[in-house]
Amino acid sequence: MLSLETVEAIKKSFGVLFLGTNFRRLLGGLWVTVWIALVSVAFSLVLGFLFGILMTKKNRIIKTVSRIYLEIMRIMPQMVLLFVFYYGVTRMFSISLSGEAASILVFTLWGTAEMGDLVRSSIEAVPAHQYESGLALGLTEKQVFSCIVIPQTVRRLVPLSMNLITRMIKTTSLVVFVNVVEVVKVGQQIIEANRMKNPTSAIAVYFVIFMMYFLVCWILSLAARFIEKKQSIG
Repeated sequence: MLSLETVEAIKKSFGVLFLGTNFRRLLGGLWVTVWIALVSVAFSLVLGFLFGILMTKKNRIIKTVSRIYLEIMRIMPQMVLLFVFYYGVTRMFSISLSGEAASILVFTLWGTAEMGDLVRSSIEAVPAHQYESGLALGLTEKQVFSCIVIPQTVRRLVPLSMNLITRMIKTTSLVVFVNVVEVVKVGQQIIEANRMKNPTSAIAVYFVIFMMYFLVCWILSLAARFIEKKQSIG
């Protein structure tokens, strides 16, 4: 059983969330996080699809360049990329780039690489006999690709892309390091403002932030499972 003092301390910690506009500010910070993720995902889906198709080409130069790009995006930590673009590229070329813009750019570059690899693997997973059957029916290569390959690729991509979107949302917590006022930054501001009066407020604030991330990602996870179930039934 928790002691009375512990219960009072917990109540006091969570009470910080409802002082003034603190909880509304956290929700606003969450929206910034989701907005950055959604814009990055939208660009990544389109560019990643094109990049994935490009990766299936048999041209050796294209294959080499795309593989190098993919490996760089996978090996390089996203935080390092954020620093490179926000603090390095902007100063080197005297470009005015906000933290939000730099974040969207970095996550789009990363998401394009990851999405492209998913598209490539999905295209290559289509059985060869389906290409041959389409050609035997008198379809051109473009018609086979657009009418047979692409629909099957999209079908495989939907649940896989949900996983990528979830990873992007979780990774957006890094944008706090490039002066973006998102949910983690707002949480830090609330903790700092109440550090003297309520030193244990960090527990409540970070717990609520955790729950916000959990709920957003959980909803996406449920959507992915629903889509997979629909596809298996279909």
